[in-house]
Amino acid sequence: MDVEHLVVMGVSGIGKSTVGRELARRLGRPFLEGDDLHPEANVARMSAGVALLDEDREPWLAAVRDAMTEHAGAGTSTVVACSALRRSYRAVLREATGRVRFVLLDVTGDVLRRRVATRTGHWMPPALLDSQLATLEPLAPDEDGVTVPVGGPPDAVAADVLTALT
Repeated sequence: MDVEHLVVMGVSGIGKSTVGRELARRLGRPFLEGDDLHPEANVARMSAGVALLDEDREPWLAAVRDAMTEHAGAGTSTVVACSALRRSYRAVLREATGRVRFVLLDVTGDVLRRRVATRTGHWMPPALLDSQLATLEPLAPDEDGVTVPVGGPPDAVAADVLTALT
């Protein structure tokens, strides 16, 4: 079996982790939470309401890529939650061993604002949502991936993702 990594991507509050965990469960793959791989300095910046710069993201994206490659070395496919907002960020992730496919979750800005405003236990403040929306570059036709609307509960979105990927 070939190794494949599904990178569930999008802005903060869109449901990357929730949908990613459901996909991992359905596919029998380990789930990698990209937020857990951020250097402490990145978490501190974002917690303080300061948007990350590209140079802040470089070591984090490399860590996500390396985690995927480590699993691939053991012959294991993964599901990864990672914002991967820009094409250049996705290029770093595509350097991982194995096939890297992207799943861009898509929802309206109003729904996102409500989600982020009511979310608890996460260090990403609602004030950074606009900077993420401004940074987001949709998947290009030559990128291996799909865009899936988030219109229902996580299990329905996961089903929609699996249908879109076939």
